[in-house]
Amino acid sequence: MNNWRPASVLLVAAASLLADAHAGQLEDQGKALLTRLCARCHAVGKTGASPHVGAPPFRSIGDRYDIRELTERMSERLISTHPDMPDFQFSQADAQAVRAYLYSIQK
Repeated sequence: MNNWRPASVLLVAAASLLADAHAGQLEDQGKALLTRLCARCHAVGKTGASPHVGAPPFRSIGDRYDIRELTERMSERLISTHPDMPDFQFSQADAQAVRAYLYSIQK
């Protein structure tokens, strides 16, 4: 009887759990950043209206923009043409966290 099969199944399961935990941490970090920096104008969560009438809810931001491209621009310096929106420059890690969160809440 091969003992390596149960061990490999356990390794795969453990790796999957670690990946899920890491993704959850990234999403939490992204949500915290967006809440702190953007919730004054944008609906950050899965429900609710944006406080600023012209600000799209983040759960539908993927309808307007390519999320990967948008978050890559955040690490270079995101400059908006909208007068009420400040410029942003995130670290690569913060942009990755925001990306993970945005993907997790798209409708």
